[in-house]
Amino acid sequence: QVQLVESGGGLVQAGGSLRLSCVASGRTFSTMGWFRQAPGKEREFVTAISWSGSRTNYADSVKGRFTISRDNAKNTVYLQMNSLKPEDTAVYYCAARTGIGPVTTRMDYDYWGQGTQVTVSS
Repeated sequence: QVQLVESGGGLVQAGGSLRLSCVASGRTFSTMGWFRQAPGKEREFVTAISWSGSRTNYADSVKGRFTISRDNAKNTVYLQMNSLKPEDTAVYYCAARTGIGPVTTRMDYDYWGQGTQVTVSS
């Protein structure tokens, strides 16, 4: 059974940092990524990374502040979030796809975690 389990969310002040983790079990994935969903909004792409880590993709809103990485030995993907803003407040979801390439489309991802809440206070 495939599972993605996120951790690391919480409450942080604007300008602070958080590190999210997502552990995959049941199989390995070519591409892993993160999406987020704020109240009343659609789930949106944040970032994704290829198997080797050589290819990454970021939403414009997080470029230069967020960094995705992965440890294939641990079947884990990380999201380091720095210089957090109140508008980063959302539930963050780990996503994985069997296809190749850090694509941005939600429908291209096959598996999802349950989400972890990130709240940034002003």
